[in-house]
Amino acid sequence: MQNKGRVMGIDFGMRHIGVALSDELRIIAKGFETINWNGVDDEWALNRITEIINEKNVTEIVLGQPKRTDGTESESERKANLFAERLKERVDLPIHLRDERFTTVIASRYLHDTNVKARNQKKVIDQVAAEIILQEFLG
Repeated sequence: MQNKGRVMGIDFGMRHIGVALSDELRIIAKGFETINWNGVDDEWALNRITEIINEKNVTEIVLGQPKRTDGTESESERKANLFAERLKERVDLPIHLRDERFTTVIASRYLHDTNVKARNQKKVIDQVAAEIILQEFLG
């Protein structure tokens, strides 16, 4: 089977960006890292994501769009779209935007159901949300 490279899943948030990576066969999504940022200057976050792309043989990206249930664009969705545009300027890779509504809620329930203590949930919830976005993309 031809190696297609990994797919990166990104759960974009105003303070945390969850990153997940697929395996080389693009079957399984696994949380990789939570990038903490100030929600204003995304240069550091873009640099870190670019490093991961280069280090981990990422050839495709799926980025969650925080859509509102009523269909109107939220501030978070607008910022996620701008972030995707800035990322596209840095890397020549396909970037797929996906509806990420409720992924953080699903991630929280999953962590609760698997008995992850509340204080530890905060460390990985964004990675798990990115994992969900990516796994849904992978099928």
